[in-house]
Amino acid sequence: MNALLTRISIDPEICGGKPCIKGTRIWVTLVLDFLADGMTEAEVLAEYPQLTHQDVLAAIAYGAEMARERIVPIPLGHVA
Repeated sequence: MNALLTRISIDPEICGGKPCIKGTRIWVTLVLDFLADGMTEAEVLAEYPQLTHQDVLAAIAYGAEMARERIVPIPLGHVA
């Protein structure tokens, strides 16, 4: 198991069970959305000073792990 994933918490009593950075109510998806929208890590950390570099890496690692678990159907091309 990726050691970074221990920084992620999933608790039905916190944020409805959404994956959060442990010890915060900051959703993993929020961090990933900010990065995907072009924010730099430094900007994310400035916006949420309770986060660390390791927390940002943990969010990315969690997203990567989830991508491995999900199969996205891709339509097959028409065979002639």
